[in-house]
Amino acid sequence: MHRRAAGLLVALLGAVALLWGVAAAPASATTAGPVIFGTIVTPDDEPVTGVVVNVAGPDGFTGSATSDAEGAWEVQVPSSGTYTIALDESTLPEGLGLAAGSERTVNAFGGKVRVQFPTGDSVLKQSSKFDQVVQLTVDGLLLGLILALGAVGLSLIYGTTGLTNFAHGELLTLGALSTYFYATVLSFPLVLAAVAALITCGALGAVQDRILWKPLRRRGTGLIAMLVVSIGLGIFLRYLFLFLFQGSTQQFPEFSGQAGLEVGPVSITPKAIIGALLAVAAILGTIYWLLRTRMGKASRAVSDNPALASASGIDVERVINVVWVLGATLAALAGILVGLTSGVSWNMGQQILLLIFAAVTLGGLGTAFGALFGALIVGLLIQLSTLVIPPELKSVGALVILIVILLVRPQGLLGRRERIG
Repeated sequence: MHRRAAGLLVALLGAVALLWGVAAAPASATTAGPVIFGTIVTPDDEPVTGVVVNVAGPDGFTGSATSDAEGAWEVQVPSSGTYTIALDESTLPEGLGLAAGSERTVNAFGGKVRVQFPTGDSVLKQSSKFDQVVQLTVDGLLLGLILALGAVGLSLIYGTTGLTNFAHGELLTLGALSTYFYATVLSFPLVLAAVAALITCGALGAVQDRILWKPLRRRGTGLIAMLVVSIGLGIFLRYLFLFLFQGSTQQFPEFSGQAGLEVGPVSITPKAIIGALLAVAAILGTIYWLLRTRMGKASRAVSDNPALASASGIDVERVINVVWVLGATLAALAGILVGLTSGVSWNMGQQILLLIFAAVTLGGLGTAFGALFGALIVGLLIQLSTLVIPPELKSVGALVILIVILLVRPQGLLGRRERIG
């Protein structure tokens, strides 16, 4: 069984390496180099003409293009490599600014590479304190739903195995990077790329459990030792992502710039609404799985008492493997939703992991409902804290709450004392 699982992992990694190698193969001397292109549009999807985009790359290459009547621009580059694309903000129309910076770095390896520069109003609206509270509350709930996806998966894995998985953040990163890979290198539509990424991450979650965590459990490896292994695995994966995808933050090729919908004092983009609906659907689906399905009930039994569950005829290892698939898939979905709003980077999972731990600890270790409750509280606290502290410090409040909970009620708000230790 271990050999089959190891063979499956090697096959999956080999397929990724092959696809990446094909995408990274340098163009021959007789073939034109890659094309870097994009479109400049307003938040209302109106094309913007006359905007200058400059491209710089290896061997001193420089090029530029000006957006046409359709807002489109493109630059043919001589060879594969890493290129820096900078938009000249002085050529933007008055009143129009950039929502995510004027410079991008991309890896062009043949074919066409899309680069987007989301736009927005250059003058921010002044709003009342009440309007700010309402807007930040909505933002906090949206953030809480994303945190909940990662926290529920982490809590399910902890509940069934006792493992505090410090590599869980890399599952979020893998979901976002896989989607970016399928969408840009393989030119999948973004929706199809996201589905393929969820399938990939779910499969790798199952394989990871089979070849790493299951053998460690069978050998009786202590939870502290397994925690250390998860830290090492997380570091390895993080720098593997850095090696493969480089260190710049990238945007998904579709839906990178959208105008906000004004609903009273709240401004929210369509992609944020869709992301929230997907998160709610995934969470409700997980709750239904836990409460109504046979496997979900078995996972709760394993979480409560693995020995008794095994004596009752439950295949504990199979239940744990299914939980790993579910946890990895939920984490991947969280990574995709983060990538839609904040871009894709090699360490995005590490940056959000402490907030996920705070949510799990606040709600109660090993309880999926507690993780959901804790995530919503952490999301609201993070966003509303910007009313009194600088935005750069908004995550501090969540971590302070984590420390207080550990001191006052270490089992969490909805946790049980026997789960700790």
